[in-house]
Amino acid sequence: MADQVRDTQTSMAPKVRLSHEKHAHHVDLDHIEGIEPNLETYTAIMATNKPNPRGPGYIKLYLLAGMVFLCSTMTGFDGSLMSSINALPNYTRYFGLPSDGNASTGIVFAIFQIGLMCGSLFVWMTDWYGRTWHIFFGCLGVCIGTIITALATNLPMFIGGRFLLSFFATCAQAAAPLYLVEISPAAYRGTIAGAYNTFYYVGSILATSSVYACHLHLADQGDLDWRVPLWLQLVCPGMVCLFIKFFPESPRYLIANDRHEEAREIITKYHANGDPNHPLVTLQMKEMLATVQGVPKATWKDLLDLKVLVETRSSRYRLMLNVAFSWFGQFSGNNIISYYLPLMLSGIGITDTNTILILNIVYSVIGWAFSVAGARLHDVVGRRKMLMGSTFGMTICLTLVAAGAAGKVEYGNSAAAIMSIVFIFVFGAVFAIGYTPMQPIYPAEVVSNKMRAKAMGTFGLTAGAAGFLNTFVGPIALSSIGYWFYVFFVFWDTFELGFMYFFFVETKGLTLEELDAIFEARNPRKASVAAKNVQKRIAKDEKATEGTIV
Repeated sequence: MADQVRDTQTSMAPKVRLSHEKHAHHVDLDHIEGIEPNLETYTAIMATNKPNPRGPGYIKLYLLAGMVFLCSTMTGFDGSLMSSINALPNYTRYFGLPSDGNASTGIVFAIFQIGLMCGSLFVWMTDWYGRTWHIFFGCLGVCIGTIITALATNLPMFIGGRFLLSFFATCAQAAAPLYLVEISPAAYRGTIAGAYNTFYYVGSILATSSVYACHLHLADQGDLDWRVPLWLQLVCPGMVCLFIKFFPESPRYLIANDRHEEAREIITKYHANGDPNHPLVTLQMKEMLATVQGVPKATWKDLLDLKVLVETRSSRYRLMLNVAFSWFGQFSGNNIISYYLPLMLSGIGITDTNTILILNIVYSVIGWAFSVAGARLHDVVGRRKMLMGSTFGMTICLTLVAAGAAGKVEYGNSAAAIMSIVFIFVFGAVFAIGYTPMQPIYPAEVVSNKMRAKAMGTFGLTAGAAGFLNTFVGPIALSSIGYWFYVFFVFWDTFELGFMYFFFVETKGLTLEELDAIFEARNPRKASVAAKNVQKRIAKDEKATEGTIV
């Protein structure tokens, strides 16, 4: 078998490429075993023999993905939970925290980012025992951390519980998008895997709603109005723990561990609706064997070796995109708004606790609606256009938020304050439609199969560092320089827009293996744009040929 695999790889290596010929030849799909694993073949299959996305295999995939989505609720739940209970007098009084925030408030929030960074150091273990086990242990640890925080009697115990919670949440949340990216078909990867991060807002809505209900009915019952929502943090990770080990492993993990038939069965079931003779099954198996196989099974030394992240020009470019978008996703003004929305509302005159909690819920609902739409649009419009358009919109929104806040602070203008609030919510919608679906997905897409587990570790470390800077420095900056902090993000988001234009690669509609050819090009960004043009031309030619034959 090993010799056969090596022969297959040798014969196919030069064929996994992009074609820039002006007129592509019609691809013959009648002889399945003879098809070549390249962009032209994949495009021809999708143009003439596209699997039914409402077929039984795809329905099962959607249900599987839906359970994995619950992993994403954990960060959203925590962010909105802490933002909401930070507005509760019973909570701040119990732990001796000032209502307007200080360094202790920052530590309570920022410890989550520290745990996130520490947890990211262990993402490589998904290459050892698999993606689903890492998700299981992560969710189990979140349950343990939640119990500690819910029972906390002092601030150090509360902070310690939050560290454990975030550490294990990172294990689950790093493995979950990696798993979804690897198991989803290329045509719908942005929609299926992208929908994962939209459940950040589901967690946010659940947290904020529970805090609002508990404050409304339990505010006079001691500390129950903030402890009960903490206990509810058990629900989603508990459900994932119960079901995740009934799910199949990532086919790319199975290929890397010489479990080829299991991988073929998964591709057949979930990508071809159970048809083992579908050309897409053969194509994807050949692609995965050509790019994932060919090296001995990873040893402990290999699992810990980080050279794979920087060993070639291609891998360094991939790592640059992984790190850049990991930082952008946490450091574009979004964390300041989501974590410190109550303080921002207070700064422009809205101080009623119930009003603040309701506005938190509305902010999350708007974010969820737009992020769900964005998940689909990323597979229609493309990653580059969506991200650049969103970044431009965020820059405009932050400019108006800063202007409105300045008008309120400097001149006492109530209309300016209302404008500021309105554009805080518009900012949330614009961020959600472009960034939220891709936050953990794009960093996983742009790296190769052998880099992916370790690169998701760098994703976690980078996002954690950006989040820590935001959440720890945020309250200090807001109290010290006020609206000028928003002005800073106006300039920073402008820089992000330029960086995306010149360097970001389009990944829409390309298999993970086809992206290898993109990153081997001299200019990957230009190569990805050219590849999309090739796909459009081939799809048009195939349909025209099919129409002529009919």
